Amino acid sequence: MEPLTSAEIIPRILWQFLPVWIALLGLFALSITFKRRSGLYGKLFDSTIGMIGFALVMFWVFTGIFGAMDLIVTHDALAQASGMKNKVPGTPLRGAEAGDYPYYLLGGDNLARDVFSRTIKGAWIVVQIAPFATLFAFMVGITLGLPAGYYGGKLDTLLTFVANLVLAFPVILLFYLLVTPEIVATGIPSYMAAVLFVFPLIFAGVLLNSRYHTRPSVRTPLLIGVLALMGWLYLSLVSDAGTPLKVLPGWLDLFDVPGGILVVFVAVVFVNAPTVFRIVRGLTLDIKTRDYVAAAQTRGEGGWYIMLWEILPNARGPLIVDFCLRIGYTTILLGTLGFFGLGMPPESPDWGSTINEGRKLLTIYLHPALPPALALLSLVLGLNLLADGLREESLRD
Repeated sequence: MEPLTSAEIIPRILWQFLPVWIALLGLFALSITFKRRSGLYGKLFDSTIGMIGFALVMFWVFTGIFGAMDLIVTHDALAQASGMKNKVPGTPLRGAEAGDYPYYLLGGDNLARDVFSRTIKGAWIVVQIAPFATLFAFMVGITLGLPAGYYGGKLDTLLTFVANLVLAFPVILLFYLLVTPEIVATGIPSYMAAVLFVFPLIFAGVLLNSRYHTRPSVRTPLLIGVLALMGWLYLSLVSDAGTPLKVLPGWLDLFDVPGGILVVFVAVVFVNAPTVFRIVRGLTLDIKTRDYVAAAQTRGEGGWYIMLWEILPNARGPLIVDFCLRIGYTTILLGTLGFFGLGMPPESPDWGSTINEGRKLLTIYLHPALPPALALLSLVLGLNLLADGLREESLRD
């Protein structure tokens, strides 16, 4: 077979993304149809910048999901093909058998692996880690930032000191300390996971209890059901074979998180939580002086009810914007970790590792490093544009 030309490669790549185009079209059609009933999300579609950012973000989200289902990739991301080392985009696959995709659409890397498939699989790693790590960091920051700002005093002083202590560390050095094999061998990241991952349970328990504390017949079964389910998920998340934290038998353990991903996840949550804490604390200090908070205090509402049902909803605009921006920062951090070979396994197709491998031959071959670099750039750009669109629309409320 003859190599593909640039005019032939682009249509083939676009065709591989067909499930993504269909999903994007359906999502936008539904969103625009019901945007007047969707609150701030619906107003996002009145902003051109917000729509562009949302499209870029959802493109990579769908790419990660469909890539994990092997609906987009053309080859195994870890498989090496004979004679395909550093081959240029569009090179025919040597010795292709029936059912094999006949080309490396974006060429081969220095280990003869398909760059296109590795870029797609790298999107799934970002989709898995970045949003959920940011969400956990927000759970920690909100749960600690609300009482610190609302009550003040010694509690505020202590929590602020701890947050500033973590923020005083250089981020890369802190990541390096958390993900190095020597630190991992001590079990410190696993114990940190056990502490950090308990905050969603605390948040959910306090949230439901403060809302239904006057209706015990509803509150008690609701708390038991929600906390039992979340507790099961929590134990499955932190339970790890071969460590002191193996607390669930195999038949009860819902899933196993690979060690490298768990360590990176913990590191991202630990680094981001203090910044979220400071943002929430600052917003709480401002909002607690408002009249509606004073009215809730006059009605005799409890402190946690006021924090979670009066203050937090009125701080949602800045927090949603920061959430989108922080996913972008987390994506960059993941790429940085991969670039330095920290945390993730050496064969991982994450974008940082792929860029680092392609960098070594950058003056000769551009194609191994360029696709993951452009993917990382476009996703972070989309998150920044999405945050700008949300900020623009929230200011109009």
